[in-house]
Amino acid sequence: MSNAFQWIQYSIIANVIVEYYGVDTTLVDWLSMIYMITYIPLIFPASWYLEKAGLRRAVLIGSFGTMVGAWIKVGSVARNRFWVTFAGQFVVAISQVFILGVPPRLAAVWFGPDQVSTACAIGVFGNQLGVALGFLVPPAIVPTTEDMDLVGQRLSIMFYGVVALTTTLFITIVIVFREKPPTPPTTAALTQEETGSYVKGIVKLIRNPGYVLLLLSYGINVGAFYAISTLLNQVVLAHFEDASEDAGRIGLLIVLAGMMGSVVCGFILDKTAKFKLVTLVVYLLSTFFMLGYTFIFRLNQIWLVYIMAAVLGFFMTGYLPVGFEFAAELTYPEPEGTSSGLLNASAQFFGVLCTLADGQLLAGFGDMAANLLLVAVLIVGSIMTASIKEDLRRQAAHGRTAGANGATSM
Repeated sequence: MSNAFQWIQYSIIANVIVEYYGVDTTLVDWLSMIYMITYIPLIFPASWYLEKAGLRRAVLIGSFGTMVGAWIKVGSVARNRFWVTFAGQFVVAISQVFILGVPPRLAAVWFGPDQVSTACAIGVFGNQLGVALGFLVPPAIVPTTEDMDLVGQRLSIMFYGVVALTTTLFITIVIVFREKPPTPPTTAALTQEETGSYVKGIVKLIRNPGYVLLLLSYGINVGAFYAISTLLNQVVLAHFEDASEDAGRIGLLIVLAGMMGSVVCGFILDKTAKFKLVTLVVYLLSTFFMLGYTFIFRLNQIWLVYIMAAVLGFFMTGYLPVGFEFAAELTYPEPEGTSSGLLNASAQFFGVLCTLADGQLLAGFGDMAANLLLVAVLIVGSIMTASIKEDLRRQAAHGRTAGANGATSM
């Protein structure tokens, strides 16, 4: 949560940051995209470390880096210190590689087969909560005003608030976070920890055609969400003057609805085990409501934008844990940290492409052209998702384990 908050805290008040630091809008966009750029090369060593060193050490490193980056930003309040802000954001961005892959791995280590999807969804929920607060808090604290002294004071309040939170969290994790339960929740979970080398695992994943299709389609969906989030302030202000706080609230609504979608979808997966069907339906609805989001701005009614954004968020952000869990099913017994790490790398890659392309289209042709591009790529992602052959390896392993235990008890 504390890491994801810092991803979007500048983009949602982009107009204020541009004025305060005297920089171009593209540089502010890069404060978001630096998260994506750093993730792509670093996810491979980070996933290897998660597998070899375990959950506790990975979470400690991620939490420590998030705290250090927040402290660096405290020194960036002066108007000539944009480079310090960038440095702090860079440290926090590096730290995320030790955090994003944790939910599916933690769910597999701590929870049984009938709980793992819900547990993963709740883990992703924390990341989404951070994004939600990143949309809500900065516009509420930092006003759109010509008084730059006031802006500086409010930025300082925001930075110190994040420092207090991240420092408290790091200390708490040091004290209470444990590596794993005394007894694995399932025999399958124990077996998964004993798979081969990290490099061999990567090769197996790349040779899995269903996973490769999911890798690309997941990256497109989440990459589109990253582009929407990064450029939201600019799109809303292009249609509604002085609506910076509205942009923040719309972003908040997207994520809150997505958090609800994550939990609902995780629950449905646990109850039905219809992984491909749920994934495809959620993807198609994301595409459909992205089309609605594209044209809703033409009506010039901001309350309609709120409604459409909420419905879009329910499916687009709710897709996150669905993709994680479908990947875990397709790739079992490879570690979830590896499969989810590659999914996140794909999301960051497509996030950079979509954000850069959308930013250029937004500047040159307006938001409709930018959003129609996202609709087009989501259609491609839907076709890829429909082409995946459902191979639920983890469910089959749990079934075999349950059958063996039943035979033993008899």
